[in-house]
Amino acid sequence: MGDPYLMNRTPAEDRAHWERTADRLLLAVRPYATDEHALIQLPGPPSRSGVRSDGLEGFARTFLLAGFRLAGAGGADPHDLAGWYAAGLAAGTDPENPERWPTFAECGQAKVEAASIALALHETRPWIWDRLDDRVRSRVLDWLAPMVGDQMPGNNWVWFQGVTEAFARTAGGRWSQQDLDRVIALTDGWYAGDGWYSDGLTGGERRNFDHYNGWAMHLYPLWFCRILGDEAPAGLLDRYRDRLRRFLADQRLLIGANGSPLIQGRSLTYRHAALASVWTGAFFDATPLAPGETRALAGRVLDHFTDHGAVDDRGLLTLGWHRPFRGVLQVYSGPGSPYWASKGFIGLALPPQHPVWTEELTPLAVEQADFTRALAAPGWLVSGTASDGVVRVVNHGGDHADPARPHADDPCYARLAYSTHTAPETPGDPTASPGTQMDAGPLDSAVVLLDSAGRASHRRPATRISMEGATAVSRSRAHWPEDTGWDPFGGPDTRYTLGPWITVGSALRGSVEVRAVRVDGDPGAGHVLRIGGWALAVDPGAAPAPGPVDGGTARVDGVGGLVSVVVGAHRLPVASLVSGADSNALGTVSATPVVESEGPVAHGTVHIALVHLGGAGPGALPQVTTRALDTTLFVDVTWPNGVRDTVRLPAPGPECLAEYGLWKDQHRA
Repeated sequence: MGDPYLMNRTPAEDRAHWERTADRLLLAVRPYATDEHALIQLPGPPSRSGVRSDGLEGFARTFLLAGFRLAGAGGADPHDLAGWYAAGLAAGTDPENPERWPTFAECGQAKVEAASIALALHETRPWIWDRLDDRVRSRVLDWLAPMVGDQMPGNNWVWFQGVTEAFARTAGGRWSQQDLDRVIALTDGWYAGDGWYSDGLTGGERRNFDHYNGWAMHLYPLWFCRILGDEAPAGLLDRYRDRLRRFLADQRLLIGANGSPLIQGRSLTYRHAALASVWTGAFFDATPLAPGETRALAGRVLDHFTDHGAVDDRGLLTLGWHRPFRGVLQVYSGPGSPYWASKGFIGLALPPQHPVWTEELTPLAVEQADFTRALAAPGWLVSGTASDGVVRVVNHGGDHADPARPHADDPCYARLAYSTHTAPETPGDPTASPGTQMDAGPLDSAVVLLDSAGRASHRRPATRISMEGATAVSRSRAHWPEDTGWDPFGGPDTRYTLGPWITVGSALRGSVEVRAVRVDGDPGAGHVLRIGGWALAVDPGAAPAPGPVDGGTARVDGVGGLVSVVVGAHRLPVASLVSGADSNALGTVSATPVVESEGPVAHGTVHIALVHLGGAGPGALPQVTTRALDTTLFVDVTWPNGVRDTVRLPAPGPECLAEYGLWKDQHRA
């Protein structure tokens, strides 16, 4: 449940807490700055872009935090944030200075950081931009100018161009109406409805749903309009405000009572940035949340990360989620990357008298009542339970994969379920001993076929079949990547062995998902069907013994009182526990319950598991019965409270061959 310290702070104490936290983060990075402050070279492994790019990232992302801090304080500046960052601007844009920033031609990552610099300069215009020497202002605009005409990647990167050129337009620099028009048009094409954006189109489809929807696709368009002011296209601000308002009606459901955002998608090391859209909604009067709920939600997230070790003993944000953990990082992650968390401090740009800083706190959505929702745009079923504060998502929608070819599964996109209290099992150290469950393929929150070597099949891409009420169905072709070394995600040149079709249906209410599966294809290979439950971090001193368990039910008792259970309800009698070491962002030791078919899976029949995650055992379980009509299988679910759902599992049709026609040409059958 909620943090009593947070709930007991007065509104004035709450803002002061945020200000102190921001100041500590900003002051902690100063010892790692170069002499003239242009680069902040934080300790840690470099990104693929190199140490100079990482140094620019450290400057730009902390400058964004300084910008929000200064703006909300009306320029009050006891730590000389304005002077400190102004010196860095002067040095970084001087081509002759040893501390100069990389150009866009030298390093594409610099385009990302340019947007943070532009946004911070806009918000601090009276205290930094207007006081810069004319030569420095000219150099800043010269450094930004090559953004004009750049054909940015077709994803959130277009907004780095949009925001940068919008600022340049207001400051006498170069900009292009054609660029701005393209950014707006592309964004409209990515809008999936109900407030949700896909971060670009993959294979021509809207499949990319994650935290970028909030901290990029909603944030930058509204600030673009703010920067342009009266020069923004007519009606654009209202369009973006309406979309954000609708999105926040969903996002408020996706924060656990523990203060954790959903642990799903890439760039999780940005942590607090998940609050960007929440604060932006308040900033632009584009939110359905009461001011007290906005601050309660934001404060809970802030304290969640503070209390769980996101900041080390030097005061630096680390590369990970709680502790440092490489399994949630990307190749572009460097020591300065976590400071996109600055977006989670947008609330400081609001004045102290704003209602979010003066009204009393209200409980979070998951604390007010249980809820079940179907989010059509991302293809998610959502369940929150007030008794334990857990929010669960069952994913039958996007998977960040091109549907025209098979992919190895990214654990942060391809799992069937995500939550605010659990993390997916993710690949760890490439030097770890072979033979671990990570080498064997997807495990937790997964439906897989095991080949003769015990390797699990992969899911991506999956096709959504239906969403009806509290049920959803998707289908994928089982496939096994050839050896790719330690890289778990394969690549465009990876070859795959193709297997049967797997159709998975879910009914989700409360703490339990009814997960129904049918397998169709050539049964001659003799694959075993395995269904994995939720992976939990466990106490290293009391970790459950891996291996078989009796009774067709597997259970893991995790840290914090969490319980993960999988029951083999129909044709899945074999239960076991699988342990993990340094494969989970929430703990150094983890465990996953699984159930399997006894011997080769029967094709064209239904298999059912009951999958539970909660603060206690599942209690009364739903009753399930099965039936068939022609080639379609049905699972009828009666919940303990009498509510009924039906999961419909159709047989694969000719459209499956058409949809994956390229596979036969490019990959081995």
